[in-house]
Amino acid sequence: MSTAGKFLAGFLIGGAVGAIAGILLAPKSGAETREILKNSAIDAKKKAEETVKEIQAKADDVVSDLQKKGDEIREKLQAMMKKTEEENA
Repeated sequence: MSTAGKFLAGFLIGGAVGAIAGILLAPKSGAETREILKNSAIDAKKKAEETVKEIQAKADDVVSDLQKKGDEIREKLQAMMKKTEEENA
């Protein structure tokens, strides 16, 4: 996992822990607290899913770029080999 990924995971976990601590320490009834926790969990799940989609999209872009560059390098090597063969013939 990259440094940015670790930071993002730590940030999300820290935010969730802080939110839960704040909710549990707030003077509210049990029903209100459970409702807040439920809504917070739903929001956290949505945010996590969005983050995963963003990371996947970025990873797909990187893979695509690497494939294109690999194809370019292969084509250049083939051209060089062909040129060398023609010069030696």
